[in-house]
Amino acid sequence: MIVSEFVPKPYKFILDSGSVAYSSPSNIALVKYWGKKANQIPANPSISFTLNNCKTLTTLKFEKKTTKGFSFEVFLDGIIQNEFKPKIKQFFERIEVYLPFLTSYHFKIETSNTFPHSSGIASSASGMSALALCLVQLEQRLNLEMTKGFFNKKASFLARLGSGSACRSIEGTLIVWGSHTNIIGSSDLVGIKYPYKVHPCFNNFCDTILLVDKGEKQVSSTVGHDLMYRHPFAEQRFAQAHTNMDALIEVFKTGNLSAFISIVEREALTLHAMMMSSDPYFMLMKPNTLEIINKIWVFRKKTGLHICFTLDAGANVHVLFPENEANEIREFIKTSLVMHCQNEQFIEDILGEGAQSIKI
Repeated sequence: MIVSEFVPKPYKFILDSGSVAYSSPSNIALVKYWGKKANQIPANPSISFTLNNCKTLTTLKFEKKTTKGFSFEVFLDGIIQNEFKPKIKQFFERIEVYLPFLTSYHFKIETSNTFPHSSGIASSASGMSALALCLVQLEQRLNLEMTKGFFNKKASFLARLGSGSACRSIEGTLIVWGSHTNIIGSSDLVGIKYPYKVHPCFNNFCDTILLVDKGEKQVSSTVGHDLMYRHPFAEQRFAQAHTNMDALIEVFKTGNLSAFISIVEREALTLHAMMMSSDPYFMLMKPNTLEIINKIWVFRKKTGLHICFTLDAGANVHVLFPENEANEIREFIKTSLVMHCQNEQFIEDILGEGAQSIKI
């Protein structure tokens, strides 16, 4: 499938060498995408909070070459990472038709994360979106007529071809990816800013990420997505996601935090229920994940505060809460939940506005 909108006309400028740089954040889905079709198309729509502090910083250095094919090096924190090359080569192969200059340059990709490497935080969304943004920034220098709106749209489109959720990291703070009947402009190809009214109580949400397990997952997300093809509950799950997207439209409009909590926690548990009922089945939650969840439920019932959890495809727990309740909730996290984290590690984050260009 070739999307002609993103295939460029001949470039007007030629650059022999140079560098571009971008920082791009991670994101946490409220309605989860689990299962995908060909060409990185999601099996159901999703919506996410864009984070602010957990991000990837990438510098892309380029130099004109005469040899054929792709040529690049990848560095993380200054150390060459040859194990990253197959994934990036696959990414380049997918996007070459949209960025024909890829075979004209040798690239040096220098990347670092603001969160600890191997911390258990998924870096594919921030990493692939940062790389996509650098590549589109380079293309913008070859075609100065590119508008900001199209820049973001193409970066999201390309990022999706590297890692599906990466298309939700370009902008903030609330991003929709996947076609949904009742959200105007929603698309399977790109992430878009949520287009409807959002109650002020959602403007300053906090996310404390509890690092329960920093080890390598026993089953990768790619394998997990593939297992949805023959999952006995797949169609019911996809329908549930659409229903929850509809419900969130009213929640975001009215500021109904109790309904928000119910939807977000149900989505997190459903994601892991799909893993535990696939064939073969697997479990990414750990005992301490469940300890944290149960403590959150008890604390919420006792205090009436609007604290809730969500999970990514792993053992870590994202604790979500409004900023005006942050003092008491953060104290609870530090005194009652951090003890269940590996080496008592956690990250405090807030909602962010998306990726930013870095001047170099």
